[in-house]
Amino acid sequence: MIYRLYVPADFEALYAIEELCFEPAFRFGRRMMRRLVSRLNSATWIAEDAAQMAGFAIVEWNREKAVIAAYIQTIEVAPIRRNQGTARELLAHLEASAVAAGAALIWLHVDATNSGAIRLYEAGGYQCQGRQENYYPGGRAALIYVKRLGPSEPVTG
Repeated sequence: MIYRLYVPADFEALYAIEELCFEPAFRFGRRMMRRLVSRLNSATWIAEDAAQMAGFAIVEWNREKAVIAAYIQTIEVAPIRRNQGTARELLAHLEASAVAAGAALIWLHVDATNSGAIRLYEAGGYQCQGRQENYYPGGRAALIYVKRLGPSEPVTG
């Protein structure tokens, strides 16, 4: 498996995985997905095997109070490519991008019923810091997971 940064020519394959992974009510629309992968304060990682996209992940970072915080927008692996360590490796790449951007912490929302994703994050050292009711369509709750990325230094300026 090769892990590399997104290029615009990847969009159609990336969105095809989005359509495989999520029902219409839960997926990002094409316009929103294009915005996510195009932001200057973000990184999109592609997992590729034999020139076929197996998955992707998106992280963005912003200043929140005195620190830079990173937010995981999504990690998606094609169903036939799951349980091979791809999501774990994509998560590591997201964290490395966040650290390179100066982020002191990384966080995310995950569907409270998505046990596979919850196991991934907990195995990666993320801690549940709360629950947000009615976060997803259909009234589904989200759990909020957070991980510190290193010593927290105040950001000045």
